[in-house]
Amino acid sequence: MKTLIISLLCIPVIFHSQQIVHQDPEIVKYVSQVNTDSLKADINTLVNFGTRHTMSSTTDSKRGIGAARKWVLKKFKDYAKHTGGRMEVFIQNQTIQPDGKRIDRPTDLGNVIAIIHGTDPNDKRMFMMSGHLDSRVSDVMNAKDNAPGANDDGSGVGALIESARILSTSQFPASIVLVAFSGEEQGLLGSKMLAEKAKSEGWQLEVLLNNDMISNNLSSDTNLINTYQLRVFSEGLPQYELDKKAREIRKFGLENDGDSRQLARYIKEIGERYVDHLQIKLIYRNDRFLRGGDHTPFVEKGFSAVRLTEFNENFIHQHQDIRKENGVQYGDLPEFMDFEYFKKNVSVNIAVLANLAKSPSKPENVKIEVSKLTNFTDLSWEKPRLGEITGYYVLMRETDASVWQKKIFTKETAIKLPYSKDNYFFAIQAVNASGNESIIVLPKVK
Repeated sequence: MKTLIISLLCIPVIFHSQQIVHQDPEIVKYVSQVNTDSLKADINTLVNFGTRHTMSSTTDSKRGIGAARKWVLKKFKDYAKHTGGRMEVFIQNQTIQPDGKRIDRPTDLGNVIAIIHGTDPNDKRMFMMSGHLDSRVSDVMNAKDNAPGANDDGSGVGALIESARILSTSQFPASIVLVAFSGEEQGLLGSKMLAEKAKSEGWQLEVLLNNDMISNNLSSDTNLINTYQLRVFSEGLPQYELDKKAREIRKFGLENDGDSRQLARYIKEIGERYVDHLQIKLIYRNDRFLRGGDHTPFVEKGFSAVRLTEFNENFIHQHQDIRKENGVQYGDLPEFMDFEYFKKNVSVNIAVLANLAKSPSKPENVKIEVSKLTNFTDLSWEKPRLGEITGYYVLMRETDASVWQKKIFTKETAIKLPYSKDNYFFAIQAVNASGNESIIVLPKVK
């Protein structure tokens, strides 16, 4: 194993490497195909089902969540026709019983799922994107009145359909999974059902990008408009088996470096690389106060999962009966969506999913030497199990920095840096010839 030793004199040149800002032409093409007319058409269709409440009709052909589910399934199947059998489409069903909370009758729960299988039969990695199909009005138990759910969460489902339209033509080595959950408003029921399945069946689910309300630009409280920022909520400490990991986390100061937080940093870098006039804001919480999202059951099962959501929330246009009061229109209607902003946020998902699904698998056995008192940092790692690589990025950031600040490219599997391990965090990711970076891996102690 060769070790690359970086001298102080050559650092400025390395940190200015043009490889870091490389855009993959294939991903640029996919992002350019996101279409506002397509998004508008899908949102209008979803709204025209009247209500998509989890306990609404599953047998009516035109109204209710059953009709909406069948329509999303058909959209996925239409795109699957051109994939040579690589796109698998199905509904994950389960009849749930009254729970004394938000389900008061036996209910057919169904998640609409599309899997765009990877081209490499040895690559079992899965990269998931989700939104929730169900909607609600002021009374969470009201399954009869119109609940258009245009933004919450028609925007998430619209993003899934647009991603399926565009990415179904891809030939990525790893798989992309697109899921329209049911039962989110009734207690994250559909996501709990799929998280349990993924865990029990040993899915190699690498990440989940949960999209919940990604098209509103206006704050209901301050009347501020924001079309240039997207929030990503992520958890810093791993909820899954935290008691077993707490000692190491505390010892090495890794409170801000859980897998979901690393995913959020990845989304920020790749999203801003491919989408103009958009800043991705990292929010250091799993979710908002008094609210929940479909990423949470996956976080609780130990998967890396985050929530993508608009920067401003408008409470007049979510979880509201359709009505006018004092000249103010209440309700989650399409006319309150910003489709250009929506388009940018869909583009972020497509860029991140494509970059991940094209990337090599992550480096193995990443280590940092801490047994010696030195102002240098020694890192080593092993080649990824999957994918052709051109080299690796060594990531660096100061301990109080929110994002990775420097990326050093090397073709070796070890490096000696003139930076003290006491003052910085380090990580490694593999990169291939088209510039697609793997998931970020923090080193363990030698």
